Amino acid sequence: MKWILPLCLLAAPAFAETCPAGRDHSARTAEIVVALGDARGEGEARVLTQELWEIWTDAPDEIAQAMLDEGMSRRASYDFLSARDVLSRLVAYCPNYAEGYNQRAFANYLSQNFEAALVDLDRTLEIVPNHIAALSGKALTLMGLGRNEEAQVVLRAAVQMNPWLQERALLTEPMGTDL
Repeated sequence: MKWILPLCLLAAPAFAETCPAGRDHSARTAEIVVALGDARGEGEARVLTQELWEIWTDAPDEIAQAMLDEGMSRRASYDFLSARDVLSRLVAYCPNYAEGYNQRAFANYLSQNFEAALVDLDRTLEIVPNHIAALSGKALTLMGLGRNEEAQVVLRAAVQMNPWLQERALLTEPMGTDL
């Protein structure tokens, strides 16, 4: 079983034309975003956010899933360079799969390569405009670049969708109750 992942990672570029379209989760994602806006507490929002992560990390096929899992694992072990390499293969294989870009952005953000992170976050949001984690990641990345006014606008958009978002504490002026 250990040999399957390396083979998938090596084979991915050869199959760049064959990445299937991912499952369409847009309707359920929209329902969850509405439910987040109506959530009565942080616990309820956490459950809904976990469901969003399950949707976002549902790769189009086994090859893409293996690359996503490997990239996230390498990132979690602070091997950002290897994580970026694996996730770059994923986005080459599945250029319309938003989470490949989002996870590569996260690896770039953690290694303080904010410009590269911003490019990937923008691509993520082109594919999935209501990707709350990408919005909050974009706000943090803009802060890292010293673009604080832009960051506040983006962060407000994320908090508008999820009022329980932890990053809401970074708003310079708290949002009113008229979310």
